[in-house]
Amino acid sequence: MTSIGGAQMVDWNLAVATATRLVRPGPDISREEARAVVAELRRHARASEEHVRLFTRMIPEGAEPEDTPVLVVDRAGWIKANVAGFRELLRPLLAKMESRRSGGPGGAVVGMVGGKVTGVELGMLLSFLASRVLGQYETFAPATRDLPASADGGGRLLLVAPNIVHVERELDVDPHDFRLWVALHEETHRTQFTGVPWLRDHLQGEIQTFLDETDVDPMTFLERLREAAQSLSGAGRPEGEQGESDSRSLVDIVQTPAQREVLGRLTAVMSLLEGHADFVMDGVGPEVVGSVSEIREKFQQRRAQGAGRLDQALRKLLGLDAKLRQYKDGEKFVRSVVEEVGMDGFNRVWTSPNTLPTKAEIAKPADWVARVHRKAES
Repeated sequence: MTSIGGAQMVDWNLAVATATRLVRPGPDISREEARAVVAELRRHARASEEHVRLFTRMIPEGAEPEDTPVLVVDRAGWIKANVAGFRELLRPLLAKMESRRSGGPGGAVVGMVGGKVTGVELGMLLSFLASRVLGQYETFAPATRDLPASADGGGRLLLVAPNIVHVERELDVDPHDFRLWVALHEETHRTQFTGVPWLRDHLQGEIQTFLDETDVDPMTFLERLREAAQSLSGAGRPEGEQGESDSRSLVDIVQTPAQREVLGRLTAVMSLLEGHADFVMDGVGPEVVGSVSEIREKFQQRRAQGAGRLDQALRKLLGLDAKLRQYKDGEKFVRSVVEEVGMDGFNRVWTSPNTLPTKAEIAKPADWVARVHRKAES
């Protein structure tokens, strides 16, 4: 990454250190119990692989997709993996911003101070998220000794053990069933990326197109992060005071018209991936997770309610409310298409980027069926 006088737009090491220091402590658990949880999550990940493949039929029988590691991590491990992924994805954008900053007065000073400030504020946001994510298929961070990946250098499944234990206790559900249920969802994401070889590059290309269209000066970029970070400290608007910006997320604030088109495509893809994972989790669940109905009902209530006023405000600012809608809308799309044309018919969605649903088609599955199936049959 380009820098001025050794100063970067984001102090990534400081982001990791800040997030690790501020993240909430995990649930009270003995070392022996923690080892048992880790071992069980690994077993469930292996078992889920076969369940998901049989249900989705995305990977032909006898085919061996690229292997990707399963990493059971703590909150600090999740933070490190995501900082590595952000650093890789944002590299072109930050290089452009560095170049733009170099032409301004006091660029090196702004870079040194700005990089520290941004590192702290990014760390604050990650500390908030690190206690909430149960699992993730992380595909962008390069492979390292501490963060192994698939043979081509990308892709690993992360299961965040302390968060899983925290939520299973909070919901008061069978812990063994809940761990398997979570593993089924996350394994579906791994199957999506290993069974569809072009998906990772397509997503990365769309994200880079979005970032290439970003025309934000460095100080504006810092200010956007500051708005999000201030929400953590309660330094936002007084209670009851509303404004136009209240309804916009951090992503919305920096959008250009060209970015809206890209974001629409990305939203459709993410809705598909998340909804498909929920659909598979519910489809496999009744056969292998005895208390799946209870878990699903309680977890849906938890998703909808959030953890309080601050949590809801930050979810809106970070765009997490939109992510919750992606689960719901995407699952409806998948269910409707499977009911109409069966699982194999639905799997045409993975043929190429051209067969992915548009944002409008996510809301109207029949339009996707008409475009992909009836057009091909005519």
